[in-house]
Amino acid sequence: MALFFRSQLNSQRRSPKDPEQAQQKPGSGKKGEGADPAQGSADERDKPPFPLAYKRPSVTQSWINLSIMLILLGLVVRDYSLFVLPIFLMVTIGAAAWWNARVLRDVTYRRSITHTRAFPGETIEIDIQVENAKILPVPWLRIQDGWPVEMPTADAHATRSAMPTIADTLTNVYSLRWYERVHRHYVLEAKQRGAFMLGPTRLRAGDVFGLFHDENVLESRDELIVYPRILTLEELGLPSKEPLGDSRARYHLLEDPSRTMGARDLRPGDSFRHIHWPATARRQALQTRVYEPTTTLTAVICLDVATLPKTWQGILPDLLEELIVVAASLAAHSAERRYAIGLIANGARPLSERSIKVMPGRAPDQLMRILESLAAITGFVTASMDRFLFRESPALPWGATLVIITAIPTPELLSTLKQLQSAGRRIVLISLAAEPLPPLAGMLIHHLPSKNVPPLTFET
Repeated sequence: MALFFRSQLNSQRRSPKDPEQAQQKPGSGKKGEGADPAQGSADERDKPPFPLAYKRPSVTQSWINLSIMLILLGLVVRDYSLFVLPIFLMVTIGAAAWWNARVLRDVTYRRSITHTRAFPGETIEIDIQVENAKILPVPWLRIQDGWPVEMPTADAHATRSAMPTIADTLTNVYSLRWYERVHRHYVLEAKQRGAFMLGPTRLRAGDVFGLFHDENVLESRDELIVYPRILTLEELGLPSKEPLGDSRARYHLLEDPSRTMGARDLRPGDSFRHIHWPATARRQALQTRVYEPTTTLTAVICLDVATLPKTWQGILPDLLEELIVVAASLAAHSAERRYAIGLIANGARPLSERSIKVMPGRAPDQLMRILESLAAITGFVTASMDRFLFRESPALPWGATLVIITAIPTPELLSTLKQLQSAGRRIVLISLAAEPLPPLAGMLIHHLPSKNVPPLTFET
């Protein structure tokens, strides 16, 4: 099974952006370019991506005032030697202003990534190239790049931001001669599941005297996805055969009109569109086509991200990771068994309040879409699982098996599952609660006790 989903996901990994498209010049990026609209509201996206830097008071105006006063004093006392200092100051300020106005021109910043998808334990290589394509040197250039601190690298240390709407940053300082190009290589370690963002990038440079500085923000972003861990059914503690129940009872027989297996006599009720005319001519009696039957197995993984009975009590991160690992492993197993798989969860992506929903399908990238959603999901509960299932179940395929994964099987949730079962839904419940649940008629229950969940008892 490991070879199946790893080969499928590796084939679906998104290749890094075209280097020519990834190249950015200061001032060329548009505000909000590359931002995911699902990441938050417009107000949140408009917040500055970096902390506002403290700006020291400029001494330039004071120097100008001092120069004017010395010139006036020299005219009054007719001592022209007093003109030397103000002239020197005025020339220095003019040269610094001219330099600063051109310091970021033809300075390019390029970020190249080997791949943007990885499993825990793998690495992602990033190359950063900074080039000064003009004859005017850049005395100092400070670049702050949005950088995930959750993916450490031995070559640099990123600074964590105290605010969730402000990016963690990696700071580099350069001094570029004329037509100089500098490369820096980083290897990120994928240690934990998540969706991480590289960028935006802020460039700040100034003149050689340190009197002026200019800065610009490049909005180019790259999303790095670290998939959740995937375990075998044996490692999870689930039966290796039919973990979702007897599949033979769930086969939905269909006829594939592209695969004819034979012909038979025409019977009342048969469609005339299926008449097999060559067989009819041979037998001198109306014959209808017989098609090969096909089967469709559909499973929808319903993940409950709640880790405590009340949402205001907080989140147990280790328990949340266990729930996600179970969901990802079942999705990989179902994809290997050629299920049409889907995912719904009462959790949301960072800076979003929309629940996760991936409708069932058998597309080549279906497993990748589910794992990406599980990689980005947070412990923010959008609705209790019982109300969430009532709201989402009408939109799910009728013949699908609903696989509910929860650590908090509340009485309300069990009551909801009974109602869905009595309405004709096939239910499989996977509980990570400390205590096993009592048997429920007609419902397959798997108990995978977690050490990270507090002991709870429920009445049925």
